[in-house]
Amino acid sequence: MGEKQFRERPFSHGPYPLELLSHDTTLADKEAAAPRLVNQPASTSNGNSLSQALEEYTAHLKPFLVGDAAPLGAVPDDPGLRMSDVKGACYFLDAAAVGICQIPENAWTDAAVSGHTHAVVFLVEHGRIPEYENLAHEWVSGCAQQNGTLFTAEIAAVVSGHIRALGFAAQGHVPGNSGVDADRLAVMSGLAVRTDEGLRHPHIGTRFSIGVITTAYELPCDTALSPSALREFRFGFWAGMHGGTSGREHARKAKRRTDLGKYPMETVNRVDRPTTLILDDEVPRIPKRASMFDRALRGDLGAKTVKERNRFSLKSPFGAGLVGPIGALHPLQDREAKEVDTSRYLDPVANAKAIKSLSYFLGADITGICEIPAYAWYSHRGDGSEIVPYQKYAVIMQIDQGYETMEGASGDDWISGSQSMRAYLRGAEIAGVMAKHLRNTGFSSTPQTNTNSEVLQLPLSLLAGLGEMSRIGELVLNPFVGPRLKTVVMTTDMPLAVDKPIDFGLQYFCNNCYKCARECPCDAIPWGDKIMFNGYEIWKPDVERCARYRLTNRKGSACGRCMKTCPLNKVVTADGSLLTRFASWCGVHLLWAKPLMVPIATWFDDYQGHGRRVLPKKWWLDLEVVDGVCVEPFGANQHELDVDKVIDPAKQKMATYTANLYPPPNVFDPVPVDRKAALATTEELETVEGAIARKAKGGAKPAHYIATPPR
Repeated sequence: MGEKQFRERPFSHGPYPLELLSHDTTLADKEAAAPRLVNQPASTSNGNSLSQALEEYTAHLKPFLVGDAAPLGAVPDDPGLRMSDVKGACYFLDAAAVGICQIPENAWTDAAVSGHTHAVVFLVEHGRIPEYENLAHEWVSGCAQQNGTLFTAEIAAVVSGHIRALGFAAQGHVPGNSGVDADRLAVMSGLAVRTDEGLRHPHIGTRFSIGVITTAYELPCDTALSPSALREFRFGFWAGMHGGTSGREHARKAKRRTDLGKYPMETVNRVDRPTTLILDDEVPRIPKRASMFDRALRGDLGAKTVKERNRFSLKSPFGAGLVGPIGALHPLQDREAKEVDTSRYLDPVANAKAIKSLSYFLGADITGICEIPAYAWYSHRGDGSEIVPYQKYAVIMQIDQGYETMEGASGDDWISGSQSMRAYLRGAEIAGVMAKHLRNTGFSSTPQTNTNSEVLQLPLSLLAGLGEMSRIGELVLNPFVGPRLKTVVMTTDMPLAVDKPIDFGLQYFCNNCYKCARECPCDAIPWGDKIMFNGYEIWKPDVERCARYRLTNRKGSACGRCMKTCPLNKVVTADGSLLTRFASWCGVHLLWAKPLMVPIATWFDDYQGHGRRVLPKKWWLDLEVVDGVCVEPFGANQHELDVDKVIDPAKQKMATYTANLYPPPNVFDPVPVDRKAALATTEELETVEGAIARKAKGGAKPAHYIATPPR
């Protein structure tokens, strides 16, 4: 795509240029006059293991399709802003197309919902079916529509919840749980054309599922597509000249093996050890109680932070729509397998290939596999009970937080928190369905999600070759997606071939690029060198400072400004600019040229304005939920680049909370953070060279590597 076309295309237009095709203003009246649908389509379940898992997860989302509307809050009357917000919300959740229409009487298959006048209709594109020789082919065959139903349930639940949080009645309708004629509404809203073979979308054909949200929220309507739209091939779509998803990118993905995903991770240099030092025998196991967000909840950061932590996920109306569905999946996290014959799954290579194909079918963006070292397990659960490692392998999946939305944001405004939670929800669905399927297949498997993970996901990402440690600190950066990722893990005892760590020269890049540190709104990212922290090499951020800012941010929800401004936060598929794709190829393959490229790359990134807000990509309403009602917030962060900012590392006071400063894992009363001690610890930490020299001499590990024991 052209950079100019991309930046000028509103996010609410979606990935496909339906606005460029022919429309027919008479079709809505014809559809409204047609006979009412009598029989709803039957369930598409085929009863196999994966189908059962998809059914279970869909069922847990369905209660969130309905609910009471909040009191009416400060919602704008502007129909364009309303439309952008609702359509943008659907596209943010990866809908392929979204349209809006008024609901005719004959579109109700059950009794009409009183007051519901408009329908928000969306399509979900089906995942690719694995190759015949792939073990996952049998798993996935016949499940495409069902997987589509799970995703329509996710979108319908979240967006209807979002609309209800704004103060308007809304109800989601998905296959198997619908009171409307979805096909009729899809035609009326301009998403598909009726053919002898059923509905067809001009760009994705028939491989989609339909979801509907009926609502009392008044929204501008779209016009039905003309049947001639199916015959209108436009070179501009193939080339991506409209600024959205191109036909060229569709063709590129279709040519790749399903176990490889859409990014060429197979081309990245593989190494035996991560590019940052890990002293395996010295890394302490830490309790979940040590997490700064957990400490905030327990009162360790003070009363104000407790209050803000409790409403953290509910600060925005879109976040309010996400919270319920995320929590509903928690009870499904199990690990006990059925006692069935597993003799057909003795080949670790074939198993790994199938698992990766399944992950991509379900919606993961990048997947890697590793064995789980002991230190990657938490030592104690949130309730203080001890964790004994119980599974051998980890399947780590990265979920993109959404490039276009991040382009429209400052990184710490009112959509920031929802970017994380949207990825957490999608990840919980993917890992949960995979784990349920493997348990049905005979292998102990557990989804490790943001609501309940018993493993540390950062070291697993490194070991599985999904990225390298970055200056951002506690974040693994991928060569093709950069830092705009969240991870989810499925642990299992299924025999799997593991991936190796990668080296794409990031240590040199981050050592000479300070953009994330420069743009951090709370100066939590170090300007100085890496240190040894709890047995591994890292640019250690000030996690207390970061957590306090994210939780108490008055002009936004959470923060991801480091991800927003990173020079590697780009699109490097066929839809990325030629310059970006060339730079990415050089960065991955010409490691010897890093000293020449990095100074130019970071300067040029600033010169092009990458990291600034791209206003056509902003789709959400800047609203804050206070006591259950949407209000105008105190403000909204609107940062621009601060290219002249420099901080002397010697003057940057960074607090480092090593293992000895953690609270006891079984103490739940407030244990106030000791920032003075953490500042002093920073001055005492080993350099990488110092740690290597100490190990060579047989020196004992530092005392601060020893976690505070239970009381």
